[in-house]
Amino acid sequence: SPWGAVGCHRVYKDTRCCRFMLTLNYFQMELEKSLLSDHELRLMEDAERMSRKQADDYDSDEEEGRDDQEIMMAQDLEDTWEQRLKSFQPAPRFRADADKDLTSVQRCLADSLVLLAEQQVGAEKLWLLPQAAWQEGETLRQTAERALSSVSAADFKATFLGNAPCGVYKYKLPKATRTESSIGTKVFFFKAILADSAPGKAPNSALLWLKKSELQKYLKPAYMMKVDRFVLSL
Repeated sequence: SPWGAVGCHRVYKDTRCCRFMLTLNYFQMELEKSLLSDHELRLMEDAERMSRKQADDYDSDEEEGRDDQEIMMAQDLEDTWEQRLKSFQPAPRFRADADKDLTSVQRCLADSLVLLAEQQVGAEKLWLLPQAAWQEGETLRQTAERALSSVSAADFKATFLGNAPCGVYKYKLPKATRTESSIGTKVFFFKAILADSAPGKAPNSALLWLKKSELQKYLKPAYMMKVDRFVLSL
């Protein structure tokens, strides 16, 4: 045949695959950076900048927005913070005048305090954790929230911890007040943390802020025994 045969094949590059791999690489870089804090990212940028400066072909004009200003490295900041921490002096946590005022929530700042309210129980007044009688339709937590709001005219804001009580105390009513349907009372305790925006002082002397070690001076022994189980002296 006058015609010669020549084998040929086409070589091509699939740019779709390259774009896909490039997208994956950018996504991976973005994912890795998203797991870092701003300070960690700055440490990485500083390391890259120092590496460029040490290169033989370094050109300072390539540093955008840096000009000739002195650059404080992230590591220098860490050293500065470390020195500040060593010289830091916390505010005094003991103030003789304020600590003696049992109606002030700002007393004994280094200790946890418990709120007591003077309440009428039968014919006598007793110091107790704020309490109120349960009303039909309420949960126990709602009763506890109402108890706090009813005794604190200072409008305390507190966060209750959970919907289950942390303790219970029960006692029998005096024989003269007992009935067939009611021979005693159960008191369910709930924990709540006072908000930072709480007022500095109670509006009257019917509220006290006490350390755990001071509670026994105001609470009756049987009641104190139950409270002692869940009040922590931190």
